[in-house]
Parts: sequence; structure tokens; C-alpha cells
Amino acid sequence: MAYTDNISRLSRLTAIHLKLQSNSCVSVEQLAAQFEISKRTVYRDLAALERANVPIISIEGKGYTLMDGYKIPPVMFTESEANALIFAEKLMAKTKDASLITEFNKAIEKVKAVLRVEEKTKADFLSKRTVIGKNWENEKTSNFLSVVQRALTNFEVLKIGYLKESDSNPILREIEPFAIYHSFSEDWIVVAWCRLRKEFRNFRIDRMKTVVGLAEKFEPHQITMEEYGEMQRKKYSEGNCSDNYTNH
Repeated sequence: MAYTDNISRLSRLTAIHLKLQSNSCVSVEQLAAQFEISKRTVYRDLAALERANVPIISIEGKGYTLMDGYKIPPVMFTESEANALIFAEKLMAKTKDASLITEFNKAIEKVKAVLRVEEKTKADFLSKRTVIGKNWENEKTSNFLSVVQRALTNFEVLKIGYLKESDSNPILREIEPFAIYHSFSEDWIVVAWCRLRKEFRNFRIDRMKTVVGLAEKFEPHQITMEEYGEMQRKKYSEGNCSDNYTNH
């Protein structure tokens, strides 16, 4: 089983676990429909949860539920951990990619939901008294970072319409996302294998005018970030700086 398949199954098992906890009874048909899997796969997943000591009870003619009184232990945060999250929220609000802000805000709301009342009060107070200076105008220049993140972790090919600084019309490229970094100019940049140029290139996400995920997977590149960094250092130290999309 591939690494990404393992992650996908783990996510599904967690979701089924939560579904059983939040409902009095769930049928196999309901689980199969919700997660778009076969009933046979549902039975395998339920068996896997039972092996992990989740007390699943079968109700004849109705479906499955959890033993009465069983709950997933709630996530608890210390005051310092909660404060760190508030600072992360403030920093995230200054990023120039709107999609990242949207997804982070949804995540932070779930985190805040498990805070105790006293922690929430302190967190709200700290939020009002915290100011992050970068990007004062709250400028949003891109909206594709979340799409690129998903493609990177799922090894999916992207087809992008990319506007170079010297051109008036976007060029089309198929890329294989490899890494993401935040530049000194506060721009989000994806390092990707360019299928046309057959080499790694940097693409500023704010210059992507269209991003389409293709129904095609690529083989993970067998190179580490450290090795990539060393390649770049050698390339620039030798003065062999080929055109880079972020520089045009």
C-alpha cells in the first residue's frame, strides 16, 4: 500500500471513529455512501478500529455504535500553547494568500472550541492586544496556496497559467510541486519540476492566474530539501543562473 493510501485510510478511520461517536447508530450503507467506499471496505475499517481497542457494538438490523460512555479523550491545551496559537493566527492573517487564511481560520476555530472558558477569555484578550507589523495594508495577492499544498502532498500534477513579469499573457505549464517557501518579499513561492524545461523552477504563486489539478500522479522526486539547496548554491556560485520564472 502506497504512503498516500495509508494516510487516506488513516484519515477515513478517524472520520468513521468520530461518526460513530456523534451518532446513536450508523449503518454500513451510510458509511459506504459517505466515504465513497464499498461495504466490504467498511467492514474492514470497522474491524481495524476494533483491533485498536475501539469498543464498537453491532445493533442487529440497524448498524453500529460505540459502547455507552466511551468518548475520544478531548485535546487539552496549556495557556502557553493557546497563546502560541493566537500569535500564529495573527501571523497568518498577514500572509498574502487568501486560501491559506481561510483554511487556517477554519482550523483555529476547531482548536478554540476545545479551550476552557478561562483559556478562551485570555486568548481573546491576547488577540486584541497583539499587533503584527508586516503587510500593514493586509494585501492579498494570491488564492492558490491551499491547492498547491494539496497537490504537493498528494503528488498531483498541476497545470498553471503563469504570468511572467515581461509578458502580458499567461504561459501554460505543467508542474510537479516539490516544496513551498516564503520569500523575504513576503511572497509565496512553489519549487516545482517544470515538465517543459525538465528542471526545477521557482513559481511565484501570486503570478499564477489559473491552477488546475490534473487527474495524474507523479512519482515523488528522490531528492531531499538539503540536496536541492546544495544544488541551488552550486548553480548560483558558478554563475550558471538560468532563467527563473520568479525573476521575470
